[in-house]
This record gives sequence, C-alpha cells and structure tokens, in this order.
Amino acid sequence: MFTKTPGFVNGAPLLLLRAEGFVIAVASIVAFSRSGASWRLFAALILAPDLSILFYLAGSRIGAAFYNAVHTYLAPAALFAASAALAAPAGIAAALIWCAHIGVDRALGFGLKYGGGFTSTHLGRIGRQQPG
Repeated sequence: MFTKTPGFVNGAPLLLLRAEGFVIAVASIVAFSRSGASWRLFAALILAPDLSILFYLAGSRIGAAFYNAVHTYLAPAALFAASAALAAPAGIAAALIWCAHIGVDRALGFGLKYGGGFTSTHLGRIGRQQPG
C-alpha cells in the first residue's frame, strides 16, 4: 500500500500518523459545523495555510521553516485557546478551519518539510520522483 522510504516514517507509524490527521480533520469539521460559523468562511480559508508555499521563493530552508510554522497544530491551538478565553467566535472558527486543513494534509501524506526541498517531508517523499 505504501512504499518504504529509507529515512522517513514507514509502516504502522506512518498509517497511525495519517489516521491521526484524518481524525483531527473530521473532529475539526464537526466542531466547525456546530459552531454556527459560515461555510463560506470555511471555503474562503481552508486553503489559506498553503499560501506559506510562497516563502519557497526565498529558498528551500526559508520556505520549509514558514511552511512548517503554518502546518503544525501549535499556532491554531494557541488561537483556539485565546479565542475561547476571549469568547471570540471568529477566532475559534479560524482555528478549527486551520486544524482541518492540517489534518487533511496529514491524512493525504503531506508532512512537515525538510530544508532540502518541498518534496521531502517527515511522512516521506511527495510528488513525482525522478527515475533513479
């Protein structure tokens, strides 16, 4: 089902990480659906974290650093906590959308990036590979 890639997560741990992403995505979407926030907002923001790809124009290391900063659960969890404490529904909605985005990425195998290039992730290589 999955190709073994030396130096990357393989086997059962890879399946668990991808399943974990799927569960986070579903939980975030369910929570969003119960929040009363607009689905138009969801549609407008669901791909927003991918704008961090533009930082690859400054080089692989900078691109990976910005991409990873936006594609970990740390920032959306902090946004969610602050928004919940301040009773700010828009912030809660944005945090749930952000978590859904990251979860879908992980479920599809798009992991955190290494500085060597966009296709090298902690979940393995992505994209079409050059013949060896």
